[in-house]
Amino acid sequence: MAEATPHIGGALNWARARIAVVDARILLRHVLQCSAARLAAYPEARLEAPEWAEFRSLVERREAGEPVAYLTGEREFFGHPFIVTPAVLIPRPDTELLVELALAHFGDKPHTRVLDLGTGSGALAISLALELPQADVVAVDRSREALWVAMANAARLRASISFVLGDWFSSLGDDHYQLIVANPPYIAAADPHLDEGDVRFEPSTALVAGPDGLDDLAAIAAQAPRHLEPGGWLFMEHGFDQAAAVRGLLTDGGFSSIASWKDLAGIERVSGGQWRGR
Repeated sequence: MAEATPHIGGALNWARARIAVVDARILLRHVLQCSAARLAAYPEARLEAPEWAEFRSLVERREAGEPVAYLTGEREFFGHPFIVTPAVLIPRPDTELLVELALAHFGDKPHTRVLDLGTGSGALAISLALELPQADVVAVDRSREALWVAMANAARLRASISFVLGDWFSSLGDDHYQLIVANPPYIAAADPHLDEGDVRFEPSTALVAGPDGLDDLAAIAAQAPRHLEPGGWLFMEHGFDQAAAVRGLLTDGGFSSIASWKDLAGIERVSGGQWRGR
């Protein structure tokens, strides 16, 4: 006789001893393909054997450290569900600040030409394309696998994006833009945080940028003026302790109106400047 499977409440109790409660709920909702309300309303509903087996497997993988977003294949960003795979960085709430700054500066300007460098899952480019439907958005990544994920997200969310395979500006010729946004790698190669949490499973090429984490930020700040129209803006996400250094890079690059903006935790997370032209 087959062993009885647990009900929803029992399955969650089993999982809570191994992983965070919020993670357990997300994984069980993923397995059952149900809402949070249904999960709460029917704790006595019994899982089918395949559902229980799948949930156990996901909980064990989460207990071993795998990110929830990779286990479910999805993460929300700026109110939209994005497909994520181990080929791309998991979108994070801090990065929504880049979208908010872009909208604050260009929300009332029609036909803005936008460039998203290192698009990954496409979260930035797609969010901007959806919020600025008249904008011409170009998304660049050096990873072909990442671009496949971004293209799938654009199709899923019906966003009009042009995708380019290349390393930062290398494949863009003489194209110019009014707005450039970037969430490049900015972690130092020896940073101990690389051995902790979700980042252990994320692509290192999307995280690490030289001995001080500034290599890619410096490259973008130096090259962006050749691709910005006069009056255009560059916004870059960076590490919690890098704002002053990034402002210095922007100063060296000839930008004006240089500033840093804080995320919801009060940390200077994005720095940017305006290109006035030579």
